[in-house]
Amino acid sequence: MSETIPPIFWVGFLAAIGALLALDLFVFHRKPGEVTLRSAAITSAFWISLGLGFGIVVLAWLGPEKAVEYYSGYLIEESLSIDNVFIFSLVFAAFAVPKHLQYRVLFWGVIGALVMRLVMILVGAALIERFEWILLAFGGFLVFTGVRMWLSTRNEEEADPADNPVVRFARSRLPFTDRLDGQRFFTRMDGRRVATPLLLALIVVEISDLVFAVDSIPAVFAVTRDPFIVYTSNAFAILGLRSLYFFLADLKDRFRYLTHGLSIVLVFVGLKLLTSPWIHLHPWVSLVVIAGVLGGAVGFSLAHSRREERAEAAAGAAAEAAEAGAAGAAAADAEEPAGR
Repeated sequence: MSETIPPIFWVGFLAAIGALLALDLFVFHRKPGEVTLRSAAITSAFWISLGLGFGIVVLAWLGPEKAVEYYSGYLIEESLSIDNVFIFSLVFAAFAVPKHLQYRVLFWGVIGALVMRLVMILVGAALIERFEWILLAFGGFLVFTGVRMWLSTRNEEEADPADNPVVRFARSRLPFTDRLDGQRFFTRMDGRRVATPLLLALIVVEISDLVFAVDSIPAVFAVTRDPFIVYTSNAFAILGLRSLYFFLADLKDRFRYLTHGLSIVLVFVGLKLLTSPWIHLHPWVSLVVIAGVLGGAVGFSLAHSRREERAEAAAGAAAEAAEAGAAGAAAADAEEPAGR
């Protein structure tokens, strides 16, 4: 599976991920309930710490170059995951999924994403090993995707997930009901088995992850050719998706420049692949550029958000002062005839 990692370590890693997911589903979230902001912050910190901690394991086990490659891939994946989080909020709104059921959809969405990405990464690694020119195709695709992502920031309209072609196909082939039945993806109505809106939401979540994977996996292959590093960086970013959703879903406007930063990163790694036959960048260079661009995008976003909040507060104070002045003038005008 990898030139440096024996299959037994792949099996061990997948078993550890399975154990963590089982603990999450059957112990921490055995009963449906709304995830609080505090709980989401704690679990987000846990998954991010786990992802960063695994980089230390890679450092001690495989050396500094592999660790830098892992952190570069993890940073790309984590940033793209944040962008994906905002898509989830649109999906749940479109299918009217209440907050206490959203975690279940995301849980099974994460499992599907882990399986899909494992297959895509292993197939991609095999193709690269056999046809090395495919890296140039990946590079061209990433540059195109980055430019398209930048241009898409000018379009404020958001697609309706319910109009997705796959959703329409599923509706035409499967019996569906618009009524939720607890945590069930299927229920019974009039003696027959029908799908609930939770299944439609899950389908769109999986489709959105597939679309993001088409961008993100080639981006990580731009910083490392080791499929184990590619998959582990993907896996740890995906595992934190559920908690990040509940922590960041309502903060979309605060990260308005994140998409611009992601587009620059995609163009950078695409050009890195396209020029790799002639120019070799040390992994440290990639990590510094990626971290600097994404950090700058987040910093500009938060600064812009604070400026807007201060401007709104100043405008509100000015409006209140104007209203108070107008009220005072009106009162003075009303008292003047009485004084005469």
